[in-house]
Amino acid sequence: MKGRRVNARIPAGRAPRVMVAAPAEAPRDCALCPRLATFIATNRAAHPDWFNAPVPSFGDATGRLLIVGLAPGLQGANRTGRPFTGDYAGDLLYSTLAKYGLSTGQFAARPDDGLALKDAMITNAVRCVPPENKPTGAEILTCRQFLVSRIAEMPNLKVILALGRIAHDSTVRALNGKPASAVFGHARRHSMRGPQGPLALHDSYHCSRYNTNTGRLTTEMFHNVFAAIAKDLGA
Repeated sequence: MKGRRVNARIPAGRAPRVMVAAPAEAPRDCALCPRLATFIATNRAAHPDWFNAPVPSFGDATGRLLIVGLAPGLQGANRTGRPFTGDYAGDLLYSTLAKYGLSTGQFAARPDDGLALKDAMITNAVRCVPPENKPTGAEILTCRQFLVSRIAEMPNLKVILALGRIAHDSTVRALNGKPASAVFGHARRHSMRGPQGPLALHDSYHCSRYNTNTGRLTTEMFHNVFAAIAKDLGA
C-alpha cells in the first residue's frame, strides 16, 4: 500500500510525536494505542475465532464516495473483520447502499456473503474496537493518520459521509479543516477540499440501534441523506 508522510501523535507519556509514512490501513499488529491493543488482546484470548484486529476499509478504492463511521463494534466488525458487519448498524447501512445502487450481491452480515460495493468505500475514524464504544481523544488523533491516507488514496473521491459527530470532526481535521467552521448536524452538507480537489462532506446521525430505536434517526431520514449524496454524484 502506498503511504504518505503524516504526523502521528502517540498518546501523551507513551512515546514522542514522530513522522511516519502511514498506509491507508492499520497493520494487523498495530500497537499505537496501548489501551486498544490490550483490549483486543483480551478479546483475542477469550474469542480466538474472532477477527480481533484493526478492521480494514471495505469497498471500491476507485469509488467517489467514502463513508466514515466511528469504530468497530465489539461483536460486529471486531468479530467479523468487515466494517458494519455483524450488528444492527450494518443492516440499515447496507440496505441503503443497495437501494441507491452502491452495492452488488446480497448482504448476509458475514464477510464471505459475496457483497461488493460499487463506487463507494466504508472505513472508520478509529480502526480498533474501543471499550464501551468510546475511543479517547488521543486514540482518535493517533488513528487519524490512517484516515488521512485513506482519503488521499481514493483518486476519484467526491463525497464523504460522516456517521456521527466524532467521525465528522476527525474527517474535517483530516482535511485540514476546523470543526468549528464546519459544525456537525444531521443532513448538513459542507464544502471541503481534499487532495483530489473540492469535496462534499455530508453528515448523518450514526445508524446505530440506539439512534434508530429512540427515533433520533429513522430510515427515511437516513435515505434522505443518501438522496442528497446521489445528487452530488450525479446519480
